[in-house]
Amino acid sequence: MSAPKVVIIGAGIVGANLADELTARGWADVTVLDQGPLPRTGGSTSHAPGLVFQTNPSKTMTEFAKYTVSKLRELDCFLQVGGMEVATTPARWEDLERKHGWATSWGVDGQLIDAGECVSRWPLLDGSRIFGALYVPTDGLARAAKAVEVLAARATARGARFIGSTRVTDVLQEGGRVTGVRTGQGDFPADVVVSCAGFWGREIGAMAGMDVPLLPLAHQYAKTGQVAELVGRTTEEVEASLPILRHQDQDLYFREHGDRLGIGSYAHRPMPVDESTLDPAVTETTMPSMLPFTEDDFSPSWEESKLLLPALRQTKVEEGFNGIFSFTPDGQSLIGESAGVRGFWLAEAVWVTHSAGIAKAVAELLVDGHSETDLHEVDVHRFEEVQLAPSYVSETAQQNFVEVYDILHPLQPKLSPRDLRVTPFHARQRELGAVFLEAGGWERPHWFEANAPLLEKLPHDWLPPARDAWSAQFHSPIAAAEAWHTRNGVALYDMTPLKRVEISGPGSLGFLQSLTTNQLDKSVGSVTYTLMLDDAGGVRSDVTVARLEPEVFQVGINGNIDVDHFVKHAPSGVQVRDITGGTCCVGVWGPLARDLVQPLSREDFSHQGLKYFRARKARIAGVPVTAMRLSYVGELGWEIYTSADNGLRLWDALWAAGQSLGVVAAGRAAFNSLRLEKGYRLWGTDMTTEHDPYEAGLAFAVRPAKGPFLGRDAIEGRSEETASRRLRCLTIDDGRTVVLGKEPVFVDGVAAGYVTSAAYGYTVGRPIAYAWLPASADVGSGVEIEYFGRRVAATVAAEPLVDPGMERIRR
Repeated sequence: MSAPKVVIIGAGIVGANLADELTARGWADVTVLDQGPLPRTGGSTSHAPGLVFQTNPSKTMTEFAKYTVSKLRELDCFLQVGGMEVATTPARWEDLERKHGWATSWGVDGQLIDAGECVSRWPLLDGSRIFGALYVPTDGLARAAKAVEVLAARATARGARFIGSTRVTDVLQEGGRVTGVRTGQGDFPADVVVSCAGFWGREIGAMAGMDVPLLPLAHQYAKTGQVAELVGRTTEEVEASLPILRHQDQDLYFREHGDRLGIGSYAHRPMPVDESTLDPAVTETTMPSMLPFTEDDFSPSWEESKLLLPALRQTKVEEGFNGIFSFTPDGQSLIGESAGVRGFWLAEAVWVTHSAGIAKAVAELLVDGHSETDLHEVDVHRFEEVQLAPSYVSETAQQNFVEVYDILHPLQPKLSPRDLRVTPFHARQRELGAVFLEAGGWERPHWFEANAPLLEKLPHDWLPPARDAWSAQFHSPIAAAEAWHTRNGVALYDMTPLKRVEISGPGSLGFLQSLTTNQLDKSVGSVTYTLMLDDAGGVRSDVTVARLEPEVFQVGINGNIDVDHFVKHAPSGVQVRDITGGTCCVGVWGPLARDLVQPLSREDFSHQGLKYFRARKARIAGVPVTAMRLSYVGELGWEIYTSADNGLRLWDALWAAGQSLGVVAAGRAAFNSLRLEKGYRLWGTDMTTEHDPYEAGLAFAVRPAKGPFLGRDAIEGRSEETASRRLRCLTIDDGRTVVLGKEPVFVDGVAAGYVTSAAYGYTVGRPIAYAWLPASADVGSGVEIEYFGRRVAATVAAEPLVDPGMERIRR
């Protein structure tokens, strides 16, 4: 079979890299189109300062940056001068300690250096203003414009075509598939079209009927006049020798341009740009991605620059521009295929830092069907529909610009917009003093202030130790009381935000069997925990499938990425319907759960009447429900679903009936602690496509004998015994240090893995962490977790920590 015909829209650093990656894999029929002249097309690549800092809280983005560095070095298009991020406040120094941990977790060589060494490496610095820096010797400067020329030449030699001054005016399609693109110079047929158009990406996406959640924003970049201290340090061929420098406390970065300095600033007001108003023409002095410099916006940044670098007081800003680039609602890139037009792909909102890595991932998706790097954080389908509204994209993207260098806690919620999606129980939760955090547009209670008095009645061994200032943020000890009542009484949890779809129609069972690892051919009323793999055997999701009728299934999933996966694979006659917004769910859990629910229903909620992992239609207090005997917290109980219009009535009935039993409302903080004590995995955090089921400890959910399913061939011959790494449960030896995730773990003094999920275990009375470690780190092994630069001793523990015999959950 011949390789497909590919059209790439955009000949910048992403499009050129993608053409190179595709042709290197044998897809030679590649045409790259750009509205601007070649090679300097006028897009963001043409003016990019080129700073590449690899360390990122996202493992995925760090992997992309590492690959970009490696590839650009191979092309002789990278100055590996190193990178320094300086701290001028104690809070920033602590942030750099966390960043050093990320670097260690993701395999980036970095070190924390003191002020003296900072000045030694960057003599222009005022050492009295800084605490120190994170120094990464492999960071540096990408020569983006030169790289585009080298990549284009290499791809062209393999058969690709690069055509400039050719504006795409439409994306052609037929029968739900892309057929090519239309330009002012004629049509270009294609089997695959990839938009790498940068800040024009939403305009191209609209041609294919796709909402692209991207906002073009202007960002200031200035160049000084000659700096005396820089004269003679560099040559015409090598324009920089000092490490690239970030002063994030003032939203600034610096790089050399020979004997001048370039200064980038995020300290100014957000400047949204309407790309439709830009003239795409490129001249020797103008290009559409470079807007006039606004001196007043830069003035405060110039003063801060002179404080950090006193040598600048002897020069001035000689030139500058406001360069356009792309921001998204969560600050991440956009990769993926259109749900409505198969064959139309995006690779947008990509900075030079990640360009080669993202191009490699997209090429792998197209050629191999999967990427070596997990992509859920950048998948274009990760957003909920409400998050695609232009007003939402505009507000959140601008806020991401403002916060790009801010110190952000991993639980820190948006301040605005809020209350986009509330469950039917929201009013009652507010009455109980719910403290809401936000995810996917949903308001989610993390604890309830109404439960604060319960802390006084807790057994002493349930009272958690005081937390350090960082882990105490967006947390309350009230979670301990909510956890205790779940383990010893009964609690109500709002599970509505967990996404669910209904899959129905002739062939539904076979369809689900083909995408999942476990046996689903069971009786009506069965509920099955199962996995979905990619074709390399990686865990692309874990789902819960309830068979409500012979050809009607309710599937609990992890998000819109799963919806797209189901829709993409669904055969004719099978319907996939997102029912999340029209339904709601209460988790009723605890040893007294049956005492609460049974008096409200004529149906049998006994252990024999509704066994573990079974579902049934019922009425509770007259409300029609679907009750599933599941428990993500490891206690007796049910997930109880009803339609959204009946939700408040259901909550009120359960709440009133539970008063004599001491019922409490409980939030996500208690929930997360309880699920870790039971060893329940969280997809996207504990495991991703980079891990197979045996490594993740999920072999029980794999039934190869059931017949063919996506990924079965890839995992043939694998087992828990052959796994070289495992997801392990750790308990923290000091009994008090609560880590938050992504910290490096050391085995025999060597960085060997990283933390995924973590929480204080109220039942077991000590902090818990799950971590990826070499398989040799077996139960009983001592390890160390690096937390704020110090090593915290931990022990690999047998899991689950609570109720390993499942007696509590099956009573």
